[in-house]
Amino acid sequence: MSIAGGVSQALRRGLEIGCDVIQLFTKNAMQWRTKPLTEDDRAAFQQARQETQVRPVAVHDSYLINLASLDERLYGRSLEALREEMQRTESLGIPYLVMHPGSPRGGGEQQGIERIARGINLIHQQGAEMKVMILMETTAGQGATLGNRFEHFARIIERIEEDERVGVCLDTCHVFAAGYDISTPQGYETTLEEFHRVIGLDRLKVIHLNDAKAASGARVDRHEHIGKGHLGLDAFRRLLQDPRLAHLPFILETPKAKTAGGEDWDCVNLRTLRGLL
Repeated sequence: MSIAGGVSQALRRGLEIGCDVIQLFTKNAMQWRTKPLTEDDRAAFQQARQETQVRPVAVHDSYLINLASLDERLYGRSLEALREEMQRTESLGIPYLVMHPGSPRGGGEQQGIERIARGINLIHQQGAEMKVMILMETTAGQGATLGNRFEHFARIIERIEEDERVGVCLDTCHVFAAGYDISTPQGYETTLEEFHRVIGLDRLKVIHLNDAKAASGARVDRHEHIGKGHLGLDAFRRLLQDPRLAHLPFILETPKAKTAGGEDWDCVNLRTLRGLL
């Protein structure tokens, strides 16, 4: 949800389109610096939370952050920015901070994994009192981006000293594009079984729902409206009706647009998803 006009507005916009839970940015996702959240910002957010009863379950961090980077300047800026994102999320009382694992950009996979784990360990040490859990998001694997294989997360987690403070956010478009074909019943079961075997379903905390414009295995990150892409409605029906996932928050992450008739696509997608329950 957009935070134009203040972070509290994300909750009110969520209520307008019928959301039960939302994810938000706490700042411009394409800028390093931003103004600190004030006491008034936090008070307005909590008031909107009470008035709307919309539950803010996750903050998504800045797209500029890259903890897998081998460039020391970018790595340092990423650490500082992630620490700030943690503090902002904590101050709003939101439980999860979603981050993309990042890319070593010319370095090896193992180097990137070591850098990510090192960065998260440093953040945990510097924010020992924080309750926010970092969720690493599955990726499509474009370029050299890590997170397109479940093994990447397992290898990062085993290097994290306080591993109870990290989890995983599964993105339907991303895992499909990465080659986990959840569009078929067999592919769906195989994917969940592999996730549980490699990472553990207890690590899965949030699911991003979006269809995919590209075919499975294409490693292209392009979101589509629910039922309008290669995943199809049956894949979402399986997800929404799976008792193993019933306790999890599902976050819509489809393109922001209007239909030809002028209706908000978020409303259409939510209606479609609820019709599958």
